[in-house]
Amino acid sequence: MSELNKIALKIISNGKGILAADESNRTMTNRLDAVNVASTPENRLLFREMLFSSEAMKECIGGVILYDETIKQTSSFGKSIPDLISSVGSVAGIKVDTGIKDLANSSEEKITEGLDGLRERLKKYYQLGARFTKWRSVYIIGESYPSKLAINSNAHALARYSALVQENKMVPIVEPEVLMDGDHSADSCFDKTTEVIKKCFEELILHKVDLTGIILKPNMILAGKQSKNKLSSEDVSKKTLECLKNSVPSEVPGIAFLSGGQSEIEATENLNLININNNTNFIMTYSYGRALQQSALKIWSKNTKDIESTQNTFNHRARMCSLAAKGKWSNNFENK
Repeated sequence: MSELNKIALKIISNGKGILAADESNRTMTNRLDAVNVASTPENRLLFREMLFSSEAMKECIGGVILYDETIKQTSSFGKSIPDLISSVGSVAGIKVDTGIKDLANSSEEKITEGLDGLRERLKKYYQLGARFTKWRSVYIIGESYPSKLAINSNAHALARYSALVQENKMVPIVEPEVLMDGDHSADSCFDKTTEVIKKCFEELILHKVDLTGIILKPNMILAGKQSKNKLSSEDVSKKTLECLKNSVPSEVPGIAFLSGGQSEIEATENLNLININNNTNFIMTYSYGRALQQSALKIWSKNTKDIESTQNTFNHRARMCSLAAKGKWSNNFENK
């Protein structure tokens, strides 16, 4: 196995998944404002540090995606944040794109930026302790969307990013997210997601990216938020598996799903059924942000000094996700 493949497998094997704690300061401010907690660097660090030092990190979290501010911070234990994460057997990662902007000549769609100066930034992140990275592209579904322009432009950027990351001895997470926004059908989501992922791998191969040393982070196949025709979790799992079998090369070691606006229970139940029905060789796990953190954030907001309750809440959610990554979750476990 290559070193990149070993890192990827360490992150996603044995029921472990990824904690997406890479919210930008603006996004984190919105989440803290919603629970009436001041968004200061100290509070952002305090909340994240509680998660990173929880018991569930050792058994459930193989990797943590960090934001630029966080990877440079020092914990109250005196360790750097990457050292804190590695001390519990997890791997520190870093979001390296600089955000989404309007796509020229298709302003309703988005392009992800951040390639300029990326090689130099990657070197610094490696020195800080990062061993994997994340770059997110987003696509909308509409009558004419996603356009060929958006699909091709974002796939090209994801491939260039991935090549640079592997050049710097880190594992790229490739995240092409087809958004749930809209009233589109699950069939439309299936078709568009398949098209998007196929184009991403066409570009990855063209850019000579080692597919055994990446992690794919896609959306599940779901109807749009405003659609009246929702799928059952069983059908979500079957359509998602069919999509991935049709579009992902067999060399890819694993797939870590984003929660994409699903509730904590929905994201857990759907992942569980995907693993029960999994007839591929891919590891199927989670790379969740809100679906791992939201309940813990609500508990913490009631008393920011109540570390134990906050960690217990996070531990429960992480263990539920880990069971789902093994196809062993049941709703009966949620109230224990």
